[in-house]
This record gives sequence, structure tokens and C-alpha cells, in this order.
Amino acid sequence: MMRQVDLLIIGLGPAGAAAAAAAAQGGLSVLGVDRRHEIGLPVQCAEFIPLPMGKYATAGGVLLQRIKGMKSYLPSGAVAETDFPGLMIDRAAFDQSLAHAAATQGAELLLDSRMTSLDAARSVAQIKTPAGGMEVTYRLLIAADGPHSPVAEALGLPDMEVVTTRQYTVPLKRAYVDTDIWLSPAYPGGYAWLFPKGNLANLGLGLDKRFAGDMKAPLDELHQQLMAQDLVGAEISYRTGGAIPVGGLRGHLVVGKVLFAGDAAGLTHPITGAGIAAAVISGERAGQAAVAWLKHNDSAALEDFEEDIRDQFEVALSRAVERRRWLDKFWNTEEARADPLHRKSWIAFPDYFAA
Repeated sequence: MMRQVDLLIIGLGPAGAAAAAAAAQGGLSVLGVDRRHEIGLPVQCAEFIPLPMGKYATAGGVLLQRIKGMKSYLPSGAVAETDFPGLMIDRAAFDQSLAHAAATQGAELLLDSRMTSLDAARSVAQIKTPAGGMEVTYRLLIAADGPHSPVAEALGLPDMEVVTTRQYTVPLKRAYVDTDIWLSPAYPGGYAWLFPKGNLANLGLGLDKRFAGDMKAPLDELHQQLMAQDLVGAEISYRTGGAIPVGGLRGHLVVGKVLFAGDAAGLTHPITGAGIAAAVISGERAGQAAVAWLKHNDSAALEDFEEDIRDQFEVALSRAVERRRWLDKFWNTEEARADPLHRKSWIAFPDYFAA
């Protein structure tokens, strides 16, 4: 089977779905491809979004609860309490609402399908679908296919630096409106978290496997500690995990006729791991750039897309990358057991923003 479309999108997470909706609304023919059987599943996310993203969380079943603050625990046991307003969402429902919006605008979405090869010189992608193979000729392509982007691999781009996460969903035994963060040498290159969502909570950790390989033991230990405090229950209703890019923005967000968005662009914050807001923003902006370039003959649209995304995110991402590089020198040393190092490693402390 052969197809011709204005815009091919690989990956239908928040970035890809937002791009599909913006491009289809602008009058482009859009084909979105995702390897999962169902949008949003499995969930690989702590499921927190900042308040400005609330306009994307209005669909039924998306919003779970509001968050007021953050408690950041240091190795000594000292705790810093800071305002941290936001929303806990059902991430699968959130992604599905974005995809529904794209389909409503006229985008065609293919699930259980994947790109098997890419000939960027000819603007042709081979797609494997449940119905068989498909050759798709595109005018532009948006890569929203995560940190291990098949599109980037096909273009010969370097692999992204990642940390690995592991998360349990557990019962929450009392009402809770804060997120808890644990900074510890037990989680080198990352941290542990508790994010409440009604009667449940996401309890997880991330770390750099160059410094520590076992994720189960430290997460189980934290789980036991919180059970002893009667904050959470023993049952684990859901287990998940995945890779988070921590190397900052790609060297180029536009490569020929390919635009990168979301995790595939390196937009996840290298310290906090936050990435949903940046994914939606970059996806929408990529879709709009595609409309401007293809429908309105704006020859600067792709260059403007890259400039806009860098203007919004590069300073914060670059600072986080620099801080990660500095911290790498201290993991698995005595200094990693002391509070000052961790105060410099986490956004809740003014030390993080010091030169």
C-alpha cells in the first residue's frame, strides 16, 4: 500500500498528538503512527503537570487531584517545604484526550504500527501496520518518538543520554496534597518521589545506571519506610519504568524535513525529569510550523520553530545539564552523603541556581 500525506508523525504521546491536532486544524493531511496498542498505555510517568497545563486536563477522567507544595528530604533528614502548585492527572486519559482532539480535527492515527525504515532523501517511510506494510511519502515529518527515537537512529544522529526510572502505584492511606522528594546517595544521578493521586500514590525513583544498577532494592526499602509511617499500603497495583533523556536539547531540532519534539528533542528537564508541558508546547509549535511552511509558504517557519523552542527552554535545560555534569564527579563519594551537595542538585533550593 502507498500513501501520500503532508505530515507524517512518528509517536503519539503528548508531543505527537498535540502536533497532529495543530497540523490537522491548519488544514494539513496528517498521518500519526504509534507502536502501542492503546494510546497512553503503558503509563511511564509520575503523572504531574504544572498549573498552566490545566487547560489540557478538562476531559473527563483526566484530573485526579490538586497539588499544593513540595517536601524535599535531604540525607540528614532535614526537610525543605516549598510551594509547588500543580495537578495530578491520569496520564493515559490525558494522552487519549489529546489524541481524540487530533482525530476530531481530521488526523488519521494508526496504532499497533511502527516505522521500519526511513529514506529521508526521498521523504519516504516504511510503516508496518496490523493490515500489512505501507509506504508513506511525506512533505514533512515530526519525530515525537521518545528518547530512543527510531527516526533519529535512521538519520544517524547520536544516542541520547538517559536515566532509568522504576515506579510503583500504591494505596495512599490518608489525604495528601504535597509531593515528596528524597535526595540521597542511594539514588545517584536521580531522586525518589511520592506523588499522591487521590486514594493512590506514585512511588518511584530514577538513577543513572553508571553509578548504581539495582533499582528494586532501594525502591522497596523506601516503600517499607513509608508503610511503617502508615502513609502508604503494601499492595502494588501497577509497576512501570522507562528511560528519561537527561542530556538536554539535541544539537538540531530540524534536520532536513524532520522536526523533533518532546522527549525525542531532548526537552525533558535533566534534573527533575519533567517533560509533559514541554512535549505539548513543542508538539503544538511543530504542527503550527508545518502548517506555515506547507500551507502558507513561509520559508522561515522551520527555522522559527527551532528558535522559538530554544528561546523557551534552552537556558533552563543547559543549566540542568551543567549541574548534572558537575554532580557526576561526586556520586559514590563521601560528599554525596552530605546535604550541601544535594542542595546544589535540586530546584527547590536557591543553591541550585547559584553559579
